[in-house]
Amino acid sequence: MASTTEGDHREEEVPHNEDEDTGAQVAPIVKLEEVAVTTGEEDEDAILDLKAKLYRFDKDGNQWKERGAGTVKLLKHKVTGKVRLVMRQSKTLKICANHLVLPMMSVQEHAGNDKSCVWHAADYADGELKDELFCIRFGSVENCKSFMEMVHEVAESQKKKEENKDASATAGLLEKLSVEENKTEDKSRAEEEVPKEEKEEEVPKEEKKESKSEEAEKKPEEPASST
Repeated sequence: MASTTEGDHREEEVPHNEDEDTGAQVAPIVKLEEVAVTTGEEDEDAILDLKAKLYRFDKDGNQWKERGAGTVKLLKHKVTGKVRLVMRQSKTLKICANHLVLPMMSVQEHAGNDKSCVWHAADYADGELKDELFCIRFGSVENCKSFMEMVHEVAESQKKKEENKDASATAGLLEKLSVEENKTEDKSRAEEEVPKEEKEEEVPKEEKKESKSEEAEKKPEEPASST
């Protein structure tokens, strides 16, 4: 019994320093390099940025299904001026919605909930265009109104751009047609206005001979001389 106790005391007396520096250098197993992360939003400016929860209507199940909670943005392209709606989940950053705000897009308040609104869109969140019915719910009535007003404003601006574009295209087409008509008229006038010299040259030679013979017949005979 005594030997066992002495052995235990000896083990306890052995110093153990966890912070002891052995001088060994351990290289990392994997070397990580900094990678530039692109979101696809580098050429766009955010004109709206709000937190919300998005739902999608499931036609097969005839019910609303949650798409995710996160941040909804309206992004305006710096060059084209087009605006798209993008929403990502807050934790995974997975895209919940991704579509353009078109002139015919209309956002309406959800019946029975003044913090929610609904709209139709051709969405590309799943990698292919799908006609979706969305419902988005905000934390306050003010945020919901701000979202609806901004979408309506963007849709109206896009509508005016389309009208101006169509008007410019129509004006260019009419101008082109008028130029072509003027060219046609000038060509027809040039063909009608033939020089007189060219007309005289076109008179057949036989007719000229006939005119000389007629002049000879008309010439009076000279009187006979009297001797």
